[in-house]
Amino acid sequence: MDTRLLLSCLKVKKIYGRLPEKINNLEQDSRKVNTGDLFICTPGFTVDGHDFYEEALSNGASIIVSERHLEMDLNSSALIVVNDTKKAMALLANKFYDYPSSKMTAYGVTGTNGKTSVTTLMHAMLRKEGKTAALSGTNGIKINDEMFPSDNTTCDILTNQRELKKAVTSGVENMVMEVSSHGIEQGRLHGIDFDVVTFTNLSHEHLDYHHTMEKYGYTKGLLFAQLGNNLQNAKIVVLNRDDPWYSAYKGMTAYEVISYGIKEDANFFAENILYNEDGTHYTLHSPEGTYQVETSLLGEFNVYNSLAAIASLYADGYSVSELVTILKTVAFVPGRMEKVEINAPATVYLDYAHTPDAIEKSIQSVLPFKKRKIIFVAGTGGDRDKGKRPFMAEKASKADYVILTINDPRYEDTEEILRAMEKGMQHNSYVLIADRREAISHAIELAEPDDIVIVAGKGPEDYQIIGGEKLPHNDIEIIKESSAKKYAGFVSNTD
Repeated sequence: MDTRLLLSCLKVKKIYGRLPEKINNLEQDSRKVNTGDLFICTPGFTVDGHDFYEEALSNGASIIVSERHLEMDLNSSALIVVNDTKKAMALLANKFYDYPSSKMTAYGVTGTNGKTSVTTLMHAMLRKEGKTAALSGTNGIKINDEMFPSDNTTCDILTNQRELKKAVTSGVENMVMEVSSHGIEQGRLHGIDFDVVTFTNLSHEHLDYHHTMEKYGYTKGLLFAQLGNNLQNAKIVVLNRDDPWYSAYKGMTAYEVISYGIKEDANFFAENILYNEDGTHYTLHSPEGTYQVETSLLGEFNVYNSLAAIASLYADGYSVSELVTILKTVAFVPGRMEKVEINAPATVYLDYAHTPDAIEKSIQSVLPFKKRKIIFVAGTGGDRDKGKRPFMAEKASKADYVILTINDPRYEDTEEILRAMEKGMQHNSYVLIADRREAISHAIELAEPDDIVIVAGKGPEDYQIIGGEKLPHNDIEIIKESSAKKYAGFVSNTD
């Protein structure tokens, strides 16, 4: 791209050295820099890009963008000093990739729990509607039906713009994105022109980073406030009417708000809810009338998730009747109360629940068809929000038997992690097993006919972080291996 055209998006800048005529690419990782690239020094949570500009230069960077003057040979590469490199990166990336989010409908979904379920539902419903759609979130980046890995729930600025550009080039008309509080506070969403933004709920999570629920809540609210005030742009905010933050978020935006819920009167209101082992039925009251909804998703929290998905797509012009019809055909969301198919007399579910609220809702979702015991595997991560650990165990205590284990130990002592969780247990029917594979196998071994086992914490993730390494790990594979071993020769009455 023409260098001066690219730099025209920056109002305040100091240029040192001779600018090249063109820029081949933008990078913030010095290891990925190639000849003719522009390298942006961005301060991060653990490292500072300013410390790696020399590596970028040695790899061929023709321009360095920095927040301070750097010692470098200005005869071979140029230096541009700006006030804020993260904001400069958002401006440069949008200019370089030609403002891709403005060329599609962009949906953003935030909240403590439900982001992945709601975005996955929305993407699946759009695809079944015959629309081109991309999905970005915890499980990676999906363009139509092809999946690509990602490191964070909400990618960094450059990755976001690159993936949006890739989606536009692939003919994608809709982008559905999970929006994390870290992503909001760290400015990873700068430059994304959202059309519909949706809030699921707010509960205890990430307080190691945000410190208080108030700060956590207001960080989430920035998503709605940053939509702007140009009411000529047709933007919609979709909010959970039953969440205590509803009124605060409603007041943060100048745009129209669409509400959903099951307790307070809402634009999309569910009643007469029937929960069973094969799915959920409810009556939906909407701006377009009343409908009977059937979904294979389990539990109250998935009623909220389906309402959020329907309301969000309705906001962009889809009819409620067609959305209700499509929802009926959408299967489970991977790793979200996913029933694991095994040849056994017990029932096993895989769930991503890793917050106190999500654990409580996970157990509540199976209570309507409980016959005997509920065995719950509750996992937490090392070097993460330590304050929530006893509350997780407290909620897990609603199960008949609890196995406390670890999702990703990272560098923390496993004994300390488990003892911190143990403080919240409300009964004595539990065990501490640090090794996650062993914990899952123990749950399967304990299960008797008609018991329900819920393996929570990691969902569909295919790795475990031990120390600084990502090692292969898959909960479903362990469940199936353990079940096959225990129930070898078992013949179901339904076979």
